[in-house]
Amino acid sequence: MEEDRTAGAAGSSRSRPRARREAEVEFARVVAFTDGVFAIAITLLVLGLDVPRSAHDLWQALLDQRQSLFAYALSFAVLGRLWISHHGFFGGLQSFDRVLIALNLVYLAWIAVVPFTSELLGNYTDQAPSVIVYAVSVVGVTATFGAQIAYAYRRGLLEPDYRHAARTVDAPGVFAVAMVFTASVPVALASPTAAIVMWLATAVIGNRLGELIAGPAMGR
Repeated sequence: MEEDRTAGAAGSSRSRPRARREAEVEFARVVAFTDGVFAIAITLLVLGLDVPRSAHDLWQALLDQRQSLFAYALSFAVLGRLWISHHGFFGGLQSFDRVLIALNLVYLAWIAVVPFTSELLGNYTDQAPSVIVYAVSVVGVTATFGAQIAYAYRRGLLEPDYRHAARTVDAPGVFAVAMVFTASVPVALASPTAAIVMWLATAVIGNRLGELIAGPAMGR
């Protein structure tokens, strides 16, 4: 009986949120690992580009890679924006637990897939399967990031000063991107180009859509 109580107490302590200031080394390791995955993923994006083997008509050779260059620019912008948002989110944490770390690992699993889906998109930009696979990967990234924000908010892991921003800006913005990319999946079956235009439109309508999503939250 005593051993059961001891084991239960140990399990409870492992699942209990840990204050960031009291576990700074462990927290720093999570942040460093996350930054490392982002750095590797962003670096791998350039592997989808080829150096022309001949200088003959070099401009044409580079122009022939326009789809790959577009996929690189798009994916770099997506990962860059996600890194900035994730950096702000982790900066706003006052404590963390194993569930949040597990959610972050799932999030990083989707991040690691982006170089593959980016190269696929660059090689087959006009093909519905490649556009759909890319959209699904971005939905996976944004949905798992949104899950982290929602969990941290409900669990009380956020700094008081950051809670309002998480509820009314960050989470709605993330879910707005996920909604656009999800909606682009059926569109890609009819027109891959139209689906890509929807992605690009998030740079214009993303903030407004996030504000519309945040409306009900701000009213509560």
